[in-house]
Amino acid sequence: MSAAPGRSKASTPVPENEWLAPRTAAWVFMAFALAYFLSALVRAVTATLSPVLSAELALQASDLGLLAGGYFFGFALTQMPLGTLLDRYGPRRVILAFLCVAVLGCAAFAMATSFAGLLAARVLTGMGVSACLMAPLTGYRRWLSPATQMRANSWMLMTGSFGMVASTLPVQWLMPLLGWRGLFWLLAGLVVVSMLGIAALVPAWRHHGSAGAPAAGRAVGYGEIWRHPYFRQMVPIGFVNYGGMVAVQTLWAGPWLVKVAGYTPDQSALGLFGINLCMLAAFWLWGVINPHLAHRGLLPERLIAWGLPLSFVALGAIVGLGADAGWPLWAAFCVGSTFVALSQPAVAQALPPQAAGRALSAFNLVIFAGIFVVQWSIGLVVDAFGAMGWSTEASFRGAVAVFGLCCLLAYGGFLRGYRRHAIASRG
Repeated sequence: MSAAPGRSKASTPVPENEWLAPRTAAWVFMAFALAYFLSALVRAVTATLSPVLSAELALQASDLGLLAGGYFFGFALTQMPLGTLLDRYGPRRVILAFLCVAVLGCAAFAMATSFAGLLAARVLTGMGVSACLMAPLTGYRRWLSPATQMRANSWMLMTGSFGMVASTLPVQWLMPLLGWRGLFWLLAGLVVVSMLGIAALVPAWRHHGSAGAPAAGRAVGYGEIWRHPYFRQMVPIGFVNYGGMVAVQTLWAGPWLVKVAGYTPDQSALGLFGINLCMLAAFWLWGVINPHLAHRGLLPERLIAWGLPLSFVALGAIVGLGADAGWPLWAAFCVGSTFVALSQPAVAQALPPQAAGRALSAFNLVIFAGIFVVQWSIGLVVDAFGAMGWSTEASFRGAVAVFGLCCLLAYGGFLRGYRRHAIASRG
C-alpha cells in the first residue's frame, strides 16, 4: 500500500521479519477470534435484553443508555495503559490478564440485584474484554504483511458480527432455559475456554533491541501519536461515525424497532439478527477485497471519503419514514458505516510497528469514548424531547436527526483534513 498523506515513512515492516506461516497464522487468528466473538456478544446482548431489563428494573431510556454505555466506559478507561502494555509485554500475556477481569465482570452481572450492581459489572466487563481486538491487531502488525493485516482486521470484525448475531435470536431462544443470569454464567465459562486456546496457540512476544528491553521505539509516545496528522484526520469519524455505528448496532436499533416501528420483542430480536447478519456479510466482503484494493493503491481514506455518505442517506430515510423504518434501513446505515472501519488498521500502518499497540489503543479510545457518548446522549435526547411533550416516535426521530447532523459535521472535519493533505502531497 502506498503511503498516504501524513503517514509516517517508518510504517515499514520491522527489521527482523516475523511474519507467520499461513497455517500458524490461521490458528492464531482462530484463537483470538473466539475471544473477540465473546466480547462482541457480551457487548451487544443489552439490545436483546433491553425489554427484560427495562421491565424488571423499570429503566428509562437514559438508564438503558447508561447501562449499555457502562461497558464502553470501562473499555475506554483501559485503552491508554493497554497500548503501553501491549507494546511491552505482547498480545498473549496482556489479553490473558485482561480476560480474567472479564470473567469476574460476567459473574458479577449474573449476581447483581440492583441497577448500580449491573452498571458496575458492565464497567468491569468492558475493562476485561478491552484487549480482545487490540491484542490481535497489535500482533498482526508484526506477524502479517500489510495487505493481509487489512484482511485480518476485516475478518476480526466479521467475527465480532458473528457475536452480534449470536446476541439476538440465539440469546432469545436461550432466555427461557437459562434466564439472563444463567446466560452470563455461561458467558463467563466460555471466556475461560477462550483463554485456554490463546495460551496454547498464540506465540510469545519477541523484543527487538537490547536484551530485556521493552520493544524498540520507546521514543514514540502517546503525545506524538495524538499529534500525528493522519491520526488527527481520523479522529472525528472515529468518535462520531464509527462510535455511532456501534452505538446503534449494540443498543438503539432495538428500542427503535419496538417503540417506533411497533415490533414485538421477538420480532425485534429477528430484526437485530438481520442487521448483524448484514454486518457479518459486509465485513467478510471487506476481508476478501481489501488485499486487492491495497495492491491497486486505493487508500482507506479515499474509500471512506467515497463510501461513508451512503450511511447518511440511510439515516435521512429513517428519520423521514419514522414508524415505517424497519430493520432493513438500520442494516443499510450500519453497512454504509463499515467504510469507517478501514481507518483502524490504517492508523496502525501510519505509525512505526513498535508503537502499534499504543497507536491502535489511542484510536480505539476515540472510538469507544464515542460509543459511550453517543449511546448515552441519544437516550438523553429522547427523554428530553419526551419531557417537552413529544410523542415517543417523534422523540426517537428527533434524536436520530440530531445524531445524523453530528455525523455530517464529523465527516466534514475528516474531509477537510483529507483534502488538505491531498493538496499538500501534490504540491
